[in-house]
Parts: sequence; C-alpha cells; structure tokens
Amino acid sequence: MIHQTEVKTLGQRRRSALFVALALLVVAGTSVALFGQAQAPLPGASSSGPREGTYLYRFVIIQAAPGRLVDLIDLYKKRAPVVLAGGDELPYIVRHSQGDHWDLVVIYPSGGFTDYYSRERIAKRKAAADASGLSTAEFARLFYSLAAWHEDLYVAGPPIEAFRAHVKEAGLLHFEMMQALPGKREALIEERRMENAFNRERGRGETLIFTHEQGAAWDVVTLAAYRNWRQYAESETIPPELSEAAARKAGFTSADGVGPYMRTLISTHRDTLGPPIPLAAR
Repeated sequence: MIHQTEVKTLGQRRRSALFVALALLVVAGTSVALFGQAQAPLPGASSSGPREGTYLYRFVIIQAAPGRLVDLIDLYKKRAPVVLAGGDELPYIVRHSQGDHWDLVVIYPSGGFTDYYSRERIAKRKAAADASGLSTAEFARLFYSLAAWHEDLYVAGPPIEAFRAHVKEAGLLHFEMMQALPGKREALIEERRMENAFNRERGRGETLIFTHEQGAAWDVVTLAAYRNWRQYAESETIPPELSEAAARKAGFTSADGVGPYMRTLISTHRDTLGPPIPLAAR
C-alpha cells in the first residue's frame, strides 16, 4: 500500500527528472547553436611540416612578483626591438590564463648553442643593449625586481619556420610540460607522436614537440595552438566512434585509454593555457 506522502515524493521525483531532461535538451540545443560548424585547425597546426627537430629554443618560465605582472610584460615589450637589433629572433610570449602557477613563458628561438653564444653574437647583443640605454645588466636587475620565481629550459624543437607557422594565427596556446619516469623518456616522446596521429585522424590540430637539452627538469613540452576557447572546446563535439577509431589507429587501446597510457610514463605533468602577447618590433 502506497501512502499519500510516498505518492507526493514520487511526483516530486518525476517532476525533477523531467526538469533535468528539459535542461539537458536546452544545453544540447545551445551547444549546437554555439558551436555550429567546427573550426578547421590552424594552418600551422594542420600542416604536413615537421612537428619536432633539433632547433634550439630557450623557454623562460616566470611567476611575477605580487602586483608586478603588468610591469613585467611592459619590460619585455620594450625590450623586443633591442632583441631584434641584436640580431636575434623576436621572442614569443604567452600569458597564463588557466593551469600551472607561472604567469608568463617567454620563448626565445635560438638555433643552436654554438652560434647563439658565439663571441660575435654576444658582442652584437651587448652593442644593441648599450645603444638602447638599458644595458644587459640593468635589464637583468629590473627583471629580478619584477619576478618572484623563474626557470630556464633549453629544448630542441622544430625549425623556426614551422614554429612561426604554428602560432601565426593562434589566439590560445596550450602547453603540456612533463617529467618522464626513469627509462621512459623515449617512450613518452613516442606517446606524444601517437597523440598527434590520434588528433590528426579526428580532424584536430597537432602539437609541436620540444625535448629537454639543458636547464629545468621538464623532459618534454608540447605546444598546441587554437584560434580561441571555442575551438579548444570543440573536441567535446567529436563523435565517440570517430575518436575510438582514431585512437586505435594511432596505437592506443581506446580513446579512453589515451590519458591513462600517458600517465604510465610520467612522474609529473602540468597543463597551462593562455593567449599570446603581441610584440611590436619598433
């Protein structure tokens, strides 16, 4: 026998279930209207060019002193023309939006240790800095007054042309930084290649792969480029059967197995997303 209070409770549950179902339909409809046609990967992210290589990059990863982020960004913006005058490539800067604790990453395309740190290149940088009115030593003093923490990482990556093409139209960058378990470095690099194949089969952009040379403890860094947050989120709209087939073709056990396999190879993993900071070469 069902009491009146039980009938009332059942009615409330049915109304709650109906409300949830209607809400899900509204969300689904909104998603279709919001996303519509998926955006194509950026030209650099979908090109057939190299995703890795032996070109040297220096990553300076920085946490600003409290309240000094804007000043730190301004310091780098003002330094950009001096870098060019010194004969170097313009750095590429990304500002943190979500993820790890750092505020900025400044990427210096360097080519190679021997050439970048040759006597002639160092002299040209010093002359450009002295002519700007802010010597290298004074720039360093200002930097340390504005930074609470930083680390330098030298990595091998794709040719500079491939890097520039990859980030050219990007409004959002996604860094994944990883430390491999002992003996798993090469397997981790291969896993990064497998994920590129997985995403390529799904119509998503591929990442650039950077591998440790000197400096901070990160063994592998990958860089994905998107037009905006909307494009970043479009992975949720890919049909599950397409992701499943792509994962198996790339060498994974399944689409759900991509992340767990990567985690069998690493001791530490950090994700950070953020927009680039435009630099004017005045």
